[in-house]
Amino acid sequence: MRIGFIGAGKVGFSLGKYFAENGLEISGYYSRSESSAREAAAFTGSELFASAEKLVSESDAVFLTVPDSAIKETYNTLPKNLFYGRQICHCSGAMSAAEAFPNIAEYGAKAASIHPLFPISSKTESYKELSNAFFCIEGDCAADWTAILSDMGNPTRIITSDIKSRYHAACSVASNLVCGLIAESTELLEQCGFTADEALSALEPLAMSNMKRIFAVGPTAALTGPVERNDVSTVKKHIACISGKNDSVIYRAVSEKLTEMAKERHPQADYTEMEKLLR
Repeated sequence: MRIGFIGAGKVGFSLGKYFAENGLEISGYYSRSESSAREAAAFTGSELFASAEKLVSESDAVFLTVPDSAIKETYNTLPKNLFYGRQICHCSGAMSAAEAFPNIAEYGAKAASIHPLFPISSKTESYKELSNAFFCIEGDCAADWTAILSDMGNPTRIITSDIKSRYHAACSVASNLVCGLIAESTELLEQCGFTADEALSALEPLAMSNMKRIFAVGPTAALTGPVERNDVSTVKKHIACISGKNDSVIYRAVSEKLTEMAKERHPQADYTEMEKLLR
């Protein structure tokens, strides 16, 4: 299978290099930015294509590694007469293959969404860690890509199109929303006189130790702190010193979730007063 990429950003760079490092054949890259495509082709030892049409004709599987908002638009511009017998793929966690590539079966092609649960933050470095990534796959050729990625050592799961939004929400909570919580914590320490760098340095061992514990024993068993202890007076103090409507809403909402977990862990305890405070 020869794999081509339309779009030469972080995802296109990283997947192409990861696939090439694991023995898959990369046909090359096409991008509206010729310099980006040239760089990606050099990075993966593949070809720079002057047109999307030429790339499709020279590839068995075509990955549209463009921004989510541009996937369907890019698909619509491609020559459908070249699709027969090919696989058309994207890497969005939020869109299904059918949503991104409407009527693709009519053109004799198959489609898949192939989403790594991994924060791809660098064009040239992230591929080194993709061996640790869990891939969720959906679409007509999901079984093919499950076999390919499993052979590469990646854990995989095939999901159905109707749960894509819920699935992506789960990924965002564990990744993007955590950034918001750390930002909130950093801002509170800055109000205590810390610089931003000092705050991050102070929080790192706390956050990293807690994260390791969560994935070792599960979030409920790892839970500590005033909500878990049913320490209403301390939570009252927290709420009183957190300024800003959004900041207070975040604290209360997440603490309500922690209360649910604490009740599960300590079914004999009465969390009624805590629940009233948070609501």
